[in-house]
Amino acid sequence: MSEESAFAFCTGRLTSTTNRTNALPYNFSMPRQTFAVLLAVFLFTASSAPHAAAQSKPLPTASPAERAEARDIFKQLIEINTTDTPKGSVTAATKAMQKRFLDAGFASEDVHLLGPNDNKQNLVVRIRAAAPTTQKPVLFLCHIDVVEALPSDWHTDPFQFVEKDGYFYGRGTQDMKDSDAALVFTFLRLHKEGYKPKRDLILALTADEEGGKSNGADWLVKNHRDLVDAAFVINPDAGGVELDHGRAIVADVEATEKVYADYQITASNRGGHSSLPRPDNAIYELTTALNKLAAYSFPFEMNEVTRVYFGNLAKQETGEMAGNIRAILATPADLAAAARLSAEPSFNSNFRTTCVATRLAAGHANNALPQTAQAIVNCRIFPGHSPEEIRQQLISLFGDSKLTVKYVSDAGQVADTAPERKAIVPPAPLKEVFEPLTRITNEIWPGIPVTPEMEDGASDSIYFAQAGYPCYGFSATALERNDVRAHGQDERLPVDSYWKALDFFYAFSKALGDE
Repeated sequence: MSEESAFAFCTGRLTSTTNRTNALPYNFSMPRQTFAVLLAVFLFTASSAPHAAAQSKPLPTASPAERAEARDIFKQLIEINTTDTPKGSVTAATKAMQKRFLDAGFASEDVHLLGPNDNKQNLVVRIRAAAPTTQKPVLFLCHIDVVEALPSDWHTDPFQFVEKDGYFYGRGTQDMKDSDAALVFTFLRLHKEGYKPKRDLILALTADEEGGKSNGADWLVKNHRDLVDAAFVINPDAGGVELDHGRAIVADVEATEKVYADYQITASNRGGHSSLPRPDNAIYELTTALNKLAAYSFPFEMNEVTRVYFGNLAKQETGEMAGNIRAILATPADLAAAARLSAEPSFNSNFRTTCVATRLAAGHANNALPQTAQAIVNCRIFPGHSPEEIRQQLISLFGDSKLTVKYVSDAGQVADTAPERKAIVPPAPLKEVFEPLTRITNEIWPGIPVTPEMEDGASDSIYFAQAGYPCYGFSATALERNDVRAHGQDERLPVDSYWKALDFFYAFSKALGDE
């Protein structure tokens, strides 16, 4: 990476994989020396956590009755279908949470249900400061929609909350109704206790992060800035604690993220009668292109964020894994070691741009040669590259002038070219965020490093980052590194991870509110 590179210290969660047209651009312009200072601040904060934790009071934990209430909230959210489908309704979920807040005694002027789509209303809830203050609030940004799940693909009903074998099962248990429920419970608990912060705390439950045309975060920033205006944004749709066979090894805070881009690949043909087949077949031509994509790996890359992340990870690992990580950190990087590590999907996605076919459509009749064959290719673009640059690389990879490669926007509009985006200068890590985050993390998971990471997906933090707000991605739920099931089959969350998230968000909210 050039001497003028840096990272965007704002965004959203490990498993978040949404459709984005306004994704952060990446042609960085922060001097390396400035970046080094920022990382030094970050790492000093992280390394001082165990000492700070040792001098603090024991962390309050939720009582059995409180856990039961938090579990009920989690169950209710899981069992409300909030997909972007005819069966889904974000409004049903936000209305259910609105009722909980109003029934608990929140003032109606502090509980706002609003949005441009009747079926996708957002909820914004505020705990007001004890006295008027010029200090800006803290915003917790949480999307409440989920990706579609087909019951036929699951071993349990994805829209039924099931507890078995130490896990909670259901669509959204990892992405991200776990954090939604934990923060709803936290706000209710703080209100019940009569807690009065020194500055306002805001919780926004929003629509269409996972896709759709009514993105709540974008709409709130553009149309109701007064409701979500904050000193900074905490987005639990990113980061979190990594487990290795139950052992907490690292806490990741999202410091940058890859850019999301969809491309429509189309093969066209004059078609004809299926009784007269020809070698020139649209399906075969598209298949040839997709096979090239399947066999292709974009070049190995590292940036300052991933270098720090893997440097910290190397200290936690042992044996061959540690050796491979140290080898990729060498100059020059050991590409054979990178290839070995790339067998693990989460590592592979941190090393390069990735593109994968996700949808197919072809033909118009069983007895006709196809006139059109079409695929959607979804890419997660490594910082430093634009969607248009990747589009051109796909054209070159396919090497077939008969194919078209077009960009698909968040609204589903298809264009001949893709965006060329420019970077924003990242804010410095805020001491008021990282001191309590690191201290509380080390009280719950003693001794683990807190480290910046690059997320594989995209999040709603994008909209706030573009508006100038510092954004920090951290989910307080701990997941096995090889058991990330968000968007996939049999999504689940360890029960113990949810209980610890309750304790984290309670302590973290109070710490931020007391600043």
